[in-house]
Amino acid sequence: MIPQIRKILYATDLSKNSAYAFYYAIDLAHKRDARIVILHAVEPLPPIVRFYGSLGQESKYYQREKEIDTQLIKDRLQEFCQKVDQQVGACLDVVSNVLVRVGHPVEEILNVSEDEECDMIVLGTHGKGFLKQTFLGSVSRSVLDRTRKPVLIVPLPSETPGMERLGI
Repeated sequence: MIPQIRKILYATDLSKNSAYAFYYAIDLAHKRDARIVILHAVEPLPPIVRFYGSLGQESKYYQREKEIDTQLIKDRLQEFCQKVDQQVGACLDVVSNVLVRVGHPVEEILNVSEDEECDMIVLGTHGKGFLKQTFLGSVSRSVLDRTRKPVLIVPLPSETPGMERLGI
């Protein structure tokens, strides 16, 4: 028996093509009557930058970055949902939470999937460079290796932005 999927974690890097993977998350949520938690991880500043900068400026940087990224996610979500509602149904209704966290993407994806009690993880992969990772990007490969939850990895289109490829 397949366990029920009640909550899906969708991790995004905010690229235009990441909308392609979100389409899969919405489709799954509608078919399984599930909710979606959206996550974007802001990479921490390199240690050398933190060493030469002041801690006060670092916290201001992260706060500003989180505000910008959260607004960008909400704007893209609104735009995307307006265009695909006819195809997949109301997509804003299935999103339960939008999170922007400071940290390494793999760690944040794994932590949020546990904290939010997600039953599944959906993420896109660019699959950059044959020598770096075979077929999968480093984030998707690491998440796949370290989680015990089902993971749907969607190869993102490289030539055409995802929304155009969907006919949006």
